[in-house]
Amino acid sequence: MNNIWLIVQREYLIRVRKKSFLIMSMVGPILFGALIFLPALIIVYASEEDKHIGIVDQSGLFKNKFENSQSLTFTILPFDIDQAKAELRKKHYDGLLYIPAIDINNPKGFTYFSEESLAPTTQATLERIIKQEIEELRMMRSGIRKEQLDSLRAKIEITTIKIGEEGEQESSSEAAMVIGYLGAFFIYIFIFLYGSQIMRGVLEEKTNRIVEVLICSVRPFHLMMGKIIGIGGVALTQFLIWVVLSIAIVSGVSISLGLDKVAEARAKGQLEQLRQNPQMTDAIQVSDAMQAIASINVPLVVTAFVFFFLAGYLTYGALFAAIGAAVDNETDTQQFMLPVTLPMVFAIISLSAVISNPNGSLAFWLSMIPLTSPVIMMARVPFTGANWELFTSMLILIASFIGMVWLAGKIYRVGILMYGKKPTYKEISKWLFYKG
Repeated sequence: MNNIWLIVQREYLIRVRKKSFLIMSMVGPILFGALIFLPALIIVYASEEDKHIGIVDQSGLFKNKFENSQSLTFTILPFDIDQAKAELRKKHYDGLLYIPAIDINNPKGFTYFSEESLAPTTQATLERIIKQEIEELRMMRSGIRKEQLDSLRAKIEITTIKIGEEGEQESSSEAAMVIGYLGAFFIYIFIFLYGSQIMRGVLEEKTNRIVEVLICSVRPFHLMMGKIIGIGGVALTQFLIWVVLSIAIVSGVSISLGLDKVAEARAKGQLEQLRQNPQMTDAIQVSDAMQAIASINVPLVVTAFVFFFLAGYLTYGALFAAIGAAVDNETDTQQFMLPVTLPMVFAIISLSAVISNPNGSLAFWLSMIPLTSPVIMMARVPFTGANWELFTSMLILIASFIGMVWLAGKIYRVGILMYGKKPTYKEISKWLFYKG
């Protein structure tokens, strides 16, 4: 046991002292934050770019119907389309919308002129305004007032309440879906990222003949376990650093977006008053999303993530170590990687189907199979919570980890000293029964 601890220390310290570890530990949360916030910032930045659009309305139906917004300014032009095009060429406008004399029963002929392509969001805005006005005109001809139609429309919003042993709790399927996807995806990435490090580390030591010196002092099984636990400790350390930095980044972004003001207004019951402030619209939407996430059992999700990451990593880590010990170069690993990685790839492919029906038969059985359960069960936890299926999956994964380590140890102790020969599946199967 002391030898395993020494190897764990060696593997851990070698990797955490590398510049690549420090850089990824710092850059990782920033990249993750950018992945979430950058698209929103791009949209906001793009929407802040003013567009001045001239309108030639030959129908006379759209006077005062185009209201200026933060990014779009409309001007009804008092001259014909040819003169309007001349004004457009002089850069007096960014675009020109031509509305011909139309039949509201068959409206067509709307044309937009510009030196640049029309942005999809701008096109959607123009089409929405025209569509609403034509619908109102049709209703007026039919003797139906818009107020009457609006009074007949109903806005329905279903609040989901989850009933469990701890009582009734409000839940959010959207938040559960997002958290399930992210948790499963990160487990998938971490397992393959650090599992491949185990394989490369074993292969490097075997190639450089360092292992011949090491096994004079320690047993091959202890060497394998030390590598797996040591590199697993590196992964867990990096994950904890990411969590701490991510919390700091989220806190900073929350303050800069004004989410603290939204939280205070929500606590005082003044959120509706705050909604009337257009500048707080984005902050309120982000706050609503965070409120939905808060409805998830976060301690359970975090605990499940740590467990399935560690148990899944240890299971696959043992197999990666066995592959590294069985071959002499990285090229030869490809023939053995496919059967090992295929279950996890299948789990990722099945993720959409599982999340769309987290209590279905496919989700259940993939949660019980140890090579797919780390990804699939992690995706189901935000939906299902703590139940007998979760604990059964955990027990099966623990038992499978022990069995995988035992099998990998059999392969490792023979393969670690095999040189100059490309092993086959038949030969590796014989190593499992080797008693020497």
